[in-house]
Amino acid sequence: MNQQHIFTATLPNGLPLVHVKKDALVGWCGLAVNAGSRDDIDGHLGLAHFVEHTIFKGTIHRRAWHILNRMETVGGELDAYTTKEGTMLYTIFPSQHLERAIELLADLVTCSTFPAEELNRERDVVLEEVASYRDTPSEAIYDDFEDMTFAGNAMGHNILGSEESIERIDSALCQHYLKTQYVPGNMAFFSVGPAQPDKVFALAQKHLGAMHHQLERAPRVAPPVLTPQHREVDIDSHQSHTLVGARVPNRYDAGRYAMALLNNLLGGPGMNSLLNVQLRERRGLVYTVESSVASFTDCGLVEIYFGCEHKSVKRSLDIIFHTIDALAQDPMPTRSLEACKRQYCGQLVVASSNIEFTAMNAGKSMLYWHNVTGIEHTIERIKAVTAPQLQQAAQLLTRDRCSILTFK
Repeated sequence: MNQQHIFTATLPNGLPLVHVKKDALVGWCGLAVNAGSRDDIDGHLGLAHFVEHTIFKGTIHRRAWHILNRMETVGGELDAYTTKEGTMLYTIFPSQHLERAIELLADLVTCSTFPAEELNRERDVVLEEVASYRDTPSEAIYDDFEDMTFAGNAMGHNILGSEESIERIDSALCQHYLKTQYVPGNMAFFSVGPAQPDKVFALAQKHLGAMHHQLERAPRVAPPVLTPQHREVDIDSHQSHTLVGARVPNRYDAGRYAMALLNNLLGGPGMNSLLNVQLRERRGLVYTVESSVASFTDCGLVEIYFGCEHKSVKRSLDIIFHTIDALAQDPMPTRSLEACKRQYCGQLVVASSNIEFTAMNAGKSMLYWHNVTGIEHTIERIKAVTAPQLQQAAQLLTRDRCSILTFK
């Protein structure tokens, strides 16, 4: 994204807007909502995710079938997903159908009725999703690990909820959640495409300008930093699944760029990541190893996952911590650091060519920072990371700071 192609505004009702002008035959637009599973109402875990599923099931103006076909009949798509503290509702479409897309999004967030019959049908779908997720240890372990790391806090419970909590969700609760969370001060509208910004903002005002509800929810409580734990859970599996992780600073912390660089170095998508080379390529100990960093409003979490034979868990853990200790004890040589930066910056440039990447990042940036700076800004910050900063980031992931969970 080039800075001069990014345009921002705020509607009179307080809804922030961002449009990235990009020559393309396809347009994207959506709403980023600052509400996720950590904002579920007590006793109704999974509510944010359930609302995301059922917001498509009927409005004052449309039945579920008409919502389903509104973008599909012109070749577009309508989709959504939920995270720990956010929901993304968006559509992809041939660029000439921008108003159709914005009007539909507005109808969903202002006029959804959550018909009981449709909710009951979709409830079965969500319950099947819960069961399917639990049948996949490599995915389920993340839920258990985060519940262990954030024990006693709303950040801990899984996004999908439980069978019992999902059964208790009804139409009135969904409507209440929509009216108290999907409000101008808790959302950001984003758009990417060839339209002129004045047109985009005028259409947003036309269809979203009447929204007026205020945010109503209890203040979020930052999860306390707990003593690291090591647990093994016997699931009678022929292979072991292990997560290693530690709490790290939040998305607003100055060290986030060093942590992102470290995460990519350790277990990013490159086949030459340190842990992939050490564990898989050189020793054949694991069939997969990857690292991820999640940055939230008031906390962060780095997680390293690997799958292997039962007998290889301890050795793999020793190699992981030996690799981290080497980075934590001594600053990385300049040449190696520059190579690490070059690879990560290159990955960011490649990713930025994807319109979906551009759209989602624009929405999230506007939601959390009220500003969109473009990929160049991120690359500048990555290039500015020093060896001592990378070393300090690694010191947050040493063995004494990490929790470990193994399914075996």
